[in-house]
Amino acid sequence: MKAIAVNGSPRKDWNTATLLKHALEGAASVGAQTKLVHLYDLAYKGCTSCFVCKKKGNACNGLCSMRDDLRPVLAEVIESDVLFVGSPIYFDDVTGETRSFLERLLFPNISYDEFGKGTFARRVSCGLVFTMNCPEDAIPAVRYDVLFEKHTRLMGILRGTTELLNSHETWQFDDYSAMNAAMFDVEARAKRRAEIFPAECDKAFEMGARLAVGSRG
Repeated sequence: MKAIAVNGSPRKDWNTATLLKHALEGAASVGAQTKLVHLYDLAYKGCTSCFVCKKKGNACNGLCSMRDDLRPVLAEVIESDVLFVGSPIYFDDVTGETRSFLERLLFPNISYDEFGKGTFARRVSCGLVFTMNCPEDAIPAVRYDVLFEKHTRLMGILRGTTELLNSHETWQFDDYSAMNAAMFDVEARAKRRAEIFPAECDKAFEMGARLAVGSRG
C-alpha cells in the first residue's frame, strides 16, 4: 500500500506541508509506504494540449506524455493507493503549481469518446487539504464552497474516495508587526494557531489512516 502527498505550497514546513505530513503519518500508522513531494522544487508546465493522450492507439496508459520533472511524480501517483493534494488558496483557487499538476494528472484519464467517463485504471483515494486566510463563516459569501465542490468532483476521476480538510484563518507570518497586515487580529490568529491548528493536524492524521485503510478494499 502506497500513499503520496503533493505539496502545492511554496513553503515546505508551514501550514499546508504540516497538515500533509500528518496525513502521511496517519497512512503510515496503518502500514502504508509514504512519500512527500514539493511541487515548487520541480520544473514543469501545465497541460500544453499536445493531445498525445487522446490519439487512437496511444500507449500513455493514463500518464501524461510530457517529459519533465513532473512525469516521474505522475507515474508514482497513478501507481499509488492514496493521494493527498495540499494547497493554500491564492486568489480564490489553488496555486498555479497545483493547478498544473492536476491538469497533467487528470486530463490523460478522461475520455473524449464518452462524456463524463473516466479512464483511470485503478482506484486511488484522495485527501484534499486546503489552507486559507478566509474565516469558515465567510465561505458561502466568497463562494469557496463551490471551489471545494469543484475540486472534490474532479478528483472523482481517480475513482476512489475523496475527503476534504480545510484549515481557516491560518498563521501566515513569523512576525505580523513587520508586515502591512493591519486587517488581521494577530492575538486571535495566535490563539487559533495554538488551539485549533493542532486539532486540524489530528484530523489530517485520522484522514490519512482512514483513506489508507479504505484503499485496502
